[in-house]
Amino acid sequence: MSMQKEFEEAVVRSKQLTKRPDNEDLLKLYSFFKQATEGDVSGERPGGFDFKGAAKYDVWESIRGMSSEEAMTNYIELVNELHAKE
Repeated sequence: MSMQKEFEEAVVRSKQLTKRPDNEDLLKLYSFFKQATEGDVSGERPGGFDFKGAAKYDVWESIRGMSSEEAMTNYIELVNELHAKE
């Protein structure tokens, strides 16, 4: 199975989790997904009282330079771990 196909299936499986992941895992899922689909973060970091936006930006920024293939692999592995915890 191709990496892209595995990634797409993991995205579907992430939406089928019965237990909500903790904030740290949610942010990791977000950053790996964005890095895999869009590449490095761009634009300015949200400021002020946009704590959620700033957290998302920071976690995505923390993996700057990661290849889309590596981000897909990390996303798939994290989804598998989250399903195993249920």
